Amino acid sequence: MLAIGEFSRLTHLSVRTLRRYHEAGLLEPAAVDDATGYRSYSPDQIPVAQVVHRLRELDVPLPDVRRILLSDDPALRAGLVTDHLRRLESELDRTRAAVASLRRLLEPEPAPVDVELRAVPATTVAAVEDEVTSVDVLGWYAGAMAELDTVVTAPTGAPGGLFDDGLFEDASGHALVYRPTDRPTTVGRVHPVTLPAVELAVTTHVGAHDDIDVTYGRLGAWVVANTLAVAGPVREVYLVGPRDTPEPSAWRTEIGWPVFRVASP
Repeated sequence: MLAIGEFSRLTHLSVRTLRRYHEAGLLEPAAVDDATGYRSYSPDQIPVAQVVHRLRELDVPLPDVRRILLSDDPALRAGLVTDHLRRLESELDRTRAAVASLRRLLEPEPAPVDVELRAVPATTVAAVEDEVTSVDVLGWYAGAMAELDTVVTAPTGAPGGLFDDGLFEDASGHALVYRPTDRPTTVGRVHPVTLPAVELAVTTHVGAHDDIDVTYGRLGAWVVANTLAVAGPVREVYLVGPRDTPEPSAWRTEIGWPVFRVASP
């Protein structure tokens, strides 16, 4: 048997950590002296202590650590660890995207935004539309676009979307996604919609949408300086996206801001 100090040195876990693991039910000593309360450990517990330490370093939740230690099923243990690693990778991706966005914002001389003023005629498209919240809009978009892909077998252009100001201002509002086609039909949620003619200030966002808000901000600043913004849904056109290539650096999204031109920029 090993005293807690010896076990601490062998596992590189502090005495305080070992006590905390004991109290949490993660690593109980092999014996506890009834009179003194001294904890003693078995050499066989060294690998267990190291496993607990590694799992906690990865922020595996305590209930999952217990399940991993108590389970005799290797597949279950591997599944629990794999699920947590996926969550860590997802959080890391979000952190990297936030860092990239912050770097763009902190550039001392932001790259000038390339804007085109474009008159877009009225167009009839196949569309799916609904009232959505900003929290649900990505899931709603994926489902709506999948439905459009099934119904529209011969699209005549890139897909797009219209998003009301309420989605940005109040976190809920009207959203519409569409696919251009010569013969839009009604099937399920898909139905013909005529998009009204509009004048737009258009720029292209390059890459994934994690920092598309930065491009929105630069386009908005350009609109304020050069034209008169008008009420109306912002338009997006997905020239290249995840449905075309899994490489985010190749994605291209046009953003169209409704404007009323008052002078030549």
